[in-house]
Amino acid sequence: MNKILFLFLPIFVFGQSFLISNIPLPKTYIMDLDPYECSTECLQEYLDKEMIFSFMARANQKLEDPVQDEMRVLNISIFNLGSDLPSGELKIALLLPYKKIGKYASSTTNASFAYLITKGHPFELKSYKIESEDIEELSTALAKIKNDGFNYVIAPLTQTGADNISQIDNNLNIYFPTINKRDTNTTSPYLSFGGIDYRMQSDILLKEAVSPLVIFSDKSSLGQKLSLYEEQKFIADENFEDEYRLFATPQSPSDNKVIKYSIDRRTTNLERYLKENENIVDGSFFLNTPIVKSGMIMSQVTLYESNATNILSTQINYDPLIISMTQYTDRKDMLIANSITESNNVLIETNSLLGNDIVYDWINYTTTVGIDYFFNLITAKEREYTMPIENNQIIYSVELVRPSFSRFVKYKSNFEQAVY
Repeated sequence: MNKILFLFLPIFVFGQSFLISNIPLPKTYIMDLDPYECSTECLQEYLDKEMIFSFMARANQKLEDPVQDEMRVLNISIFNLGSDLPSGELKIALLLPYKKIGKYASSTTNASFAYLITKGHPFELKSYKIESEDIEELSTALAKIKNDGFNYVIAPLTQTGADNISQIDNNLNIYFPTINKRDTNTTSPYLSFGGIDYRMQSDILLKEAVSPLVIFSDKSSLGQKLSLYEEQKFIADENFEDEYRLFATPQSPSDNKVIKYSIDRRTTNLERYLKENENIVDGSFFLNTPIVKSGMIMSQVTLYESNATNILSTQINYDPLIISMTQYTDRKDMLIANSITESNNVLIETNSLLGNDIVYDWINYTTTVGIDYFFNLITAKEREYTMPIENNQIIYSVELVRPSFSRFVKYKSNFEQAVY
């Protein structure tokens, strides 16, 4: 009979908080007193019999069976078990411009916290609130972070904030989950980027587009930037071979036409754009608009019988809300580019306990990928996410999906999807 001794310290349920206490969480330790080895079959028998502590006593290292290893990591998180990770300080700072990023001040904190508690390693996670992204305030905050002994920083800043930090001379390792390096000019080896590449997503979506390309965007900088990029790319028709076009008959690049509409936030009636407009009939509609505005546009495209060949959108509209707020008739020809392609059930469930979403929310997802990257740098432990890192940028693959009746389904295109 296995003899297992475990020390069970109190486990508490913590409410959501923006500030992580510096008081170490209590640890649970399970000691294995059985001198005999336990095979994969032996471990599975413990799981089948719901002998969790017996299982955890024998599963003190990474397991070959992926399902069993997932159960190991999940229980480390649930019971806050002591781990075999090397000792040493695991200190990560969060630089949070609350007024600029709103709800993400708390959700990126939760995403970071959820990841770290699954590792069973002592850590310190500290938030630094800033009022603005001015160079002076950023310099002061980074100096404070450095003086407090932190060398790794998660910074969900806007483009302005990232550009300003690139002008500050410091040797802190800073990761921007909100910015793609293609949008910066920095060459600093200390700055890393995890933002999704909207231009790469647009490139792939445009291979499914036919002329005329009807682009809807809002007044945001992202919407305007994508609208201009897609217009230029489609007219130039660079690297888009005619045989790759699924719906269109062969046409020369000069035949590609683009019609652009910039929709104000308060605009709800699109009759003057859509009703009896022969210039847009049978075109491809590209939506660079937030989810609610996109749903409104799609319903009116159907209402005014614009006969769209397809409706295209980037990560902006990869959200189950697009399914619940539209009719299937409105979205049946919609294609969405998605870069949240790697999933980790333990991290998904741990985030869920904190009311956090890393399945559809791309900023929470890229924050998780970034803190996983830092964890690898600090501990030399294997990363949970396998996407490559090139020139200090996380490289995400892109898949096309359709919002079907009740879920997103992968779309099988007639061309090879590029992964840069």
